[in-house]
Amino acid sequence: MAITGIKGFNDILPGEVEKWQHIEATARRIFELYGFAEIRIPILEKTELFARSIGDATDIVEKEMYSFVDKGENRVTMRPEGTASVMRAFIEHKLYAADQVAKLYYMGPMFRYERPQKGRYRQFHQIGAEVTGVTDPKIDAQVLSMLCHFFAELGLNEPRLEINSLGCKECRPVYRNALKEFLARKIDQLCEDCTRRYDTNPLRALDCKSAGCKEATAGAPSVLDHLCQGCADHFASTRRYLEGVGTAYAINPRMVRGLDYYTRTTFELVTGLLGAQSAVAAGGRYDGLISELGGPQLPGIGFAMGVERVALLLDGREFRRRPDLFIAAIGEAAQFEAFRLMNSLQQLGVSVEIDYEGKSLKSQMRRSDKFNSRFTLIIGEDELSRGTAVIKNMDAGVQKDVELDAERVAETISKGSAAC
Repeated sequence: MAITGIKGFNDILPGEVEKWQHIEATARRIFELYGFAEIRIPILEKTELFARSIGDATDIVEKEMYSFVDKGENRVTMRPEGTASVMRAFIEHKLYAADQVAKLYYMGPMFRYERPQKGRYRQFHQIGAEVTGVTDPKIDAQVLSMLCHFFAELGLNEPRLEINSLGCKECRPVYRNALKEFLARKIDQLCEDCTRRYDTNPLRALDCKSAGCKEATAGAPSVLDHLCQGCADHFASTRRYLEGVGTAYAINPRMVRGLDYYTRTTFELVTGLLGAQSAVAAGGRYDGLISELGGPQLPGIGFAMGVERVALLLDGREFRRRPDLFIAAIGEAAQFEAFRLMNSLQQLGVSVEIDYEGKSLKSQMRRSDKFNSRFTLIIGEDELSRGTAVIKNMDAGVQKDVELDAERVAETISKGSAAC
């Protein structure tokens, strides 16, 4: 019996992978415009890192992490998210010693054991960005504007930005108590998870998808009505800066985060195009995380986006690369010349395909059509004897004679038209 892949761990095949490469290249280009540098973090970390940063009462730590004891009797976990790993590296390598303000981005696979569904898998991929050392709300607005810029560069009018404030360690406990008092009267309507989290993480009931929880939390007190003056001013300034640069947003007072380390500004990029999986990117401010992990008392803000969900929004677009040239060769001598010419052109940066099996000219032309090559060059005995061949621009439908020389062929292709 053939061995198949593990459920929720997907292959990304040619034809689809080009879309992913486009997303990743766009992220690199846009993020670096804003001064971010790439960091590459390991897949495996000590379990303690995520238990301390994410929170013991979260679903991720309680039910979803891929954790095990390795051969050295160490408890390790395949990373379920990227922020904690980036902050661990920031602290361990003392990046703050050179400059407390660090702008870092990352991309790669994450792992959570949950029910696979469209755009949400057990191995999933994220692109994220983090900024340390800045409390000013200008950085909140810049991070949000950069994220919206990224989606605009992909040609996506959706998703749309929603923002909220979760307060700080001073005012959030006050709101938490007010919410618990409200939920206590409706505890019987909450789902099993939200009932279990009532004491440890009651805010999660606000974004629960259960019909009972939605009904129970209707009319719940708003966190925005319980912000201290510092948090209220910070949120107002963030909004003013967003408006100043024309970044559209909506306030969603029911938005919370599933991770314990978030404070103040929180946000999501949401869409109605993916069904229940409406959030494509999410993040917020985490001013206590770095010190919680043993680093200096520095603030931070960041986000992560799901690459699978972004890719779904780009469905229907063509990203597969076209070869610059297909060389059809008839006869053994012509096949040798085609192989030689192909190698020389590739050294010059021209992408070339040939037939490897000596098939008929008709079959080779069908293969050229399958590749959707920009140009086609046919070499036979007559062409070899003349030292020239006809090269055809497949899009424009025009052709010209060209010397069987790699530089001359490359020059013709670079001009974009065989008629030039």
